[in-house]
Amino acid sequence: MTSISPETQSVPTDDLGSLVVQSWRGTTPEGDVPYLLACSLGDGAGGPEGTSKAIEQLLLSAGLPLGEGLVHAVQRPSLPVSLLVVPGSAVLTVQHLKSQFVPPETWLEAVGQLGYAYLIFTTRPWPQGAEPGDVETLAAFTSDEDAMASAAHVVLPARSLRS
Repeated sequence: MTSISPETQSVPTDDLGSLVVQSWRGTTPEGDVPYLLACSLGDGAGGPEGTSKAIEQLLLSAGLPLGEGLVHAVQRPSLPVSLLVVPGSAVLTVQHLKSQFVPPETWLEAVGQLGYAYLIFTTRPWPQGAEPGDVETLAAFTSDEDAMASAAHVVLPARSLRS
């Protein structure tokens, strides 16, 4: 579920289209990493191309560079991006957008151990006709160099209601 606060918006919400947040745990040589992929379905008012431009504008106005390396949010406390994790669900906030999602238990465990998630917010829309959550499509999408080069990559500390 995505909601939009009534604050001043940097991008018209009709241009963003439907936003999807997908979470999974990946295994790396350093251990398990909780990942988040945020993207649009490409169904904004301007179609896939207009949606990509709107997402790009949203990310840049939030101070997130595209394809220029990793942003460590803990080093940039004024960054308007946050992750709230509560038992059984989480909320990703980017400026005026809030997206609540239900991550798998393995993701929640990895976030609990590490205290952060690796956010990939791409301007590339999710492939048309593909169901969000499809593991094979997710693997192909996150392996696509162009999709990853058009994304903001953020190490995002996980807050809880107790922190």
